[in-house]
Amino acid sequence: MLVVDDLKDIVILSYLSEDMQLRMLPYLDVLHFDEGETIFTEGDTADRFYFLKRGKILLEKRISDTITFAIGSVKPGYSFGWSAMLALNLAYTSNTVCAEPCTVYSIRAERLRSLLESDHHMGFIFAQRLLWVVKNRLDHRTQQFVTLLRNHPDIENLI
Repeated sequence: MLVVDDLKDIVILSYLSEDMQLRMLPYLDVLHFDEGETIFTEGDTADRFYFLKRGKILLEKRISDTITFAIGSVKPGYSFGWSAMLALNLAYTSNTVCAEPCTVYSIRAERLRSLLESDHHMGFIFAQRLLWVVKNRLDHRTQQFVTLLRNHPDIENLI
């Protein structure tokens, strides 16, 4: 069974008060996955939000039957499955594959949304931290894209 100390190194949850963390604890499931195991696939209904406790998750997009590429990764302490926060019946937008054995905390989307709606302060803190994580990931991807463009031989000639 999880205790509050288990949540201290989960970035989004570490900003919540201990009382808020205690209210979330009963709804968190602890899941274990083997290396190579898929947690969810692009197009699956986004019904859970996830926090990576241990391991490494690859976020992948399949562009053909033979080509899949990693669009990012999730390291311990960070969250994934963000689509679950946005709306009912929304689908996940990527595949998640365990690059190594993983321990994941998961909460059903409707339960998390209900908790956050019942305590607006908790909801604000959670949303603010989630936006910070999304911003950092977007900044990182933007930098990768700019680097790719700068290093592309055809574009390099234009610069």
